[in-house]
Amino acid sequence: MVRGPALTQTMWTADEIARLCYEHYGTRLPKKGKPEPNREWTLLAAVVKVQLVADRACGGSNRPTQVTKEVVSMGTGTKCIGQSKMRKSGDILNDSHAEVIARRSFQRYLHYQLHLAAALKEDSIFVPGTQRGLWKLRPDLLFVFFSSHTPCGDASIIPMLEFEDQPCCPVSRDWANNPSVEADGNLEAPENKKKCEDLGSPVTKKMRLEPGIPDGVGHHQSFGNQESGPIPPSISGSNLTTQELATVTGMAPSGAKVVDVYRTGAKCVPGEAGDSGKPGAAYHQVGLLRVKPGRGDRTCSMSCSDKLARWNVLGCQGALLMHLLEKPIYLSAVVIGRCPYSQEAMQRALTGRCQNVSALPKGFGVQEVKIQQSGLLFEHSRCTVQAKRADSPGRLVPCGAAISWSAVPEQPLDVTANGFPQGTTKKGIRCLQARDQLSHRPECVNRAGCAFTGTRFPAEFPLHLQ
Repeated sequence: MVRGPALTQTMWTADEIARLCYEHYGTRLPKKGKPEPNREWTLLAAVVKVQLVADRACGGSNRPTQVTKEVVSMGTGTKCIGQSKMRKSGDILNDSHAEVIARRSFQRYLHYQLHLAAALKEDSIFVPGTQRGLWKLRPDLLFVFFSSHTPCGDASIIPMLEFEDQPCCPVSRDWANNPSVEADGNLEAPENKKKCEDLGSPVTKKMRLEPGIPDGVGHHQSFGNQESGPIPPSISGSNLTTQELATVTGMAPSGAKVVDVYRTGAKCVPGEAGDSGKPGAAYHQVGLLRVKPGRGDRTCSMSCSDKLARWNVLGCQGALLMHLLEKPIYLSAVVIGRCPYSQEAMQRALTGRCQNVSALPKGFGVQEVKIQQSGLLFEHSRCTVQAKRADSPGRLVPCGAAISWSAVPEQPLDVTANGFPQGTTKKGIRCLQARDQLSHRPECVNRAGCAFTGTRFPAEFPLHLQ
């Protein structure tokens, strides 16, 4: 039987994962909750199950196997509520970024699969563990996490090279010198500063692949060409210290000139070390914990880079489900769609920062997750929509809705806005129907798949699901 590592290396490519997710988004998700054409954009994330399945038509122990790939959870969204809108009742979604929605939907899928296992269904992804009453994943499958864009936070701090091929707009210097301006797009400039070129035009270049790198792994930044607009300042004029210069240039290809860095809207955790704010490549300090930006109201939600790093140590299952599992549920790989990207920044943000984590319970540890980039662009990404809308009137804005989808038979789809199911009125907020399937409320968690335990968790049960 081929185990997880072999599956990771040989049974899928980054473009296959991206294409599968984009097709699922286009065919399985309804129009409701998707961006308004030529006016809105969004981000997409998903979890894909990769499994080896033996050909039942052939007898004997050496039956040929085939690889199946299935999207088991999906999320879209760009929003995060501010601290003042958080609720002690736990009936609101604090963080509606696509990566977080996809992971929460994945937890619903895991709940359902554990219910199947407890009911002795053969098609469950779980099998009995060595300890009585606990379960573990089947050995012939793994999970790949996909995101159409680089996660906000530390992974988005990417060196900007001179004459870089870019299909997305770099941050303008005006915005770099005005950190009070928020950007939901993580890496992209405000649309009124620069415009992306038509991605279908002759000047747009294909992704450049580093020699010797497997299919799907892009250059340090894999972009299309941008010929207009001022070139950002060289780092030579930024008064960088030797240490700051080494940090930035260490992420760039050998001999390449770093002229700036892409900026993330995520803010450093209060009370900890902060960014220098210097112009140019020394603007950010890398490796720090950050919280998502808010529109005037600071949020309490950690950046997606920090959450992915945490999942890579503690697993994606959450504290509730861990009571019934023998081992955590880890992601085997992370695939990023076509966007501003740095392999070094991704590795630093997801795994490098966690190498000194110790004193973990048995079964937990820092995972060597495989990180790749696809060359396929998401149809509703900010850059794609900007290129299509040309000179259309009005501003390009992020979609206010978030879609969650899970491979479960009961209510697989949910569309939320401002943390509540779309269409919820102020009077209806306290109603049970207004609580999203991914909510922290105990009754929502019980309904999501805890019936297999034979008991219902009390209201005071610690629901550390976010």
